[in-house]
Amino acid sequence: MGLLTIGAFAKASRLSPKALRLYDELGLLTPARVDPVTGYRLYAPEQLDQARLVAWLRRLGMPLARIQHVSTLESAAAAQEIRAFWAQVETDTAARRNLASFLIDHLSWKDPAMSPTTKPLGIRYAALSDAGLVRGSNQDTAYAGSRLLAVADGYGSGGATASAAAVDALKHLETDTIPAGNLLNVLEDAIEQAKQAVDGVAGTGSSPEEAGTTLTAMLWTGSQLALVHIGDSRVYLLRDGELFQITHDHTMVQSMVDEGRLTPEEAASHPQRSLLLRALGQGADGSPDMRLHDAQQGDRYLLCSDGLSTVVTTDEIRRVLSEIRDPEQAVRELIALANGSGGPDNVSCVVADVMELQQ
Repeated sequence: MGLLTIGAFAKASRLSPKALRLYDELGLLTPARVDPVTGYRLYAPEQLDQARLVAWLRRLGMPLARIQHVSTLESAAAAQEIRAFWAQVETDTAARRNLASFLIDHLSWKDPAMSPTTKPLGIRYAALSDAGLVRGSNQDTAYAGSRLLAVADGYGSGGATASAAAVDALKHLETDTIPAGNLLNVLEDAIEQAKQAVDGVAGTGSSPEEAGTTLTAMLWTGSQLALVHIGDSRVYLLRDGELFQITHDHTMVQSMVDEGRLTPEEAASHPQRSLLLRALGQGADGSPDMRLHDAQQGDRYLLCSDGLSTVVTTDEIRRVLSEIRDPEQAVRELIALANGSGGPDNVSCVVADVMELQQ
């Protein structure tokens, strides 16, 4: 078979002539020959496979620059690149889904009518932070109040100041009145204030990269908990004896697990398991996950830094949360377990129980 005209090649590859001209200009799909007189582009039949791959990748929504890179790879490497791209698409979609869910829940939720038998709910809480057995200082900050629960895990030479600044920036939520329908804006403003506070700390050091922090916080609204999460501190929910992790780690190894490149077991011992993809700090991606949780009487929430979750198994965490009813005693036992496993990192815990308020 001889060379194909751009029209015939477009029909065979399911790409428009306009797209083929663009891909030629970008060096993505160069014609086999250009007629020197007419300027018509002519394509070889063996270019159809590459053209069809480009067409499929465009249907996936892959940017042209990345398609150009994929086109240079061998089949196995190209497949891995496509897998990684799609994992990122799913992660981004999940983040947008969470935000959509937050908006739908927030805008459609109404306070239930208070009957004579309905009792208001509140939280009973405790917070504790410990340096562990290896680190020379504690860069974590843990806070618990009647409305705000927070854990921040600082890093860099100014990490302790950064984590404290991030949590301090949220403390006004304890006393501020939040107008109905304005929760999302209040949380967004609070996160921006936390970012500015951490940037201010980082700016005082010799290098702007020397101070940063994770931030995971929950705001009690009376019958719901609004969650904001950046980094690899975690929130667990114990409900009816079952333990659920309700945050997603923003780490390199978690993204590799999501992409299928690592198993959870391999991730647990990976040398870069603490490398963050999101954090508060200059140059970092500080985009938060946000979610609303309807509270039920008897729920127990645990916020913790990775100093607990990386050394204490979820079975042990569930056991402590299930068996020890007093929040103060529970946080002490969890930190004791982390230190009993070597205490390689700072460890912070906040435990909060949803319960009926005493009249």
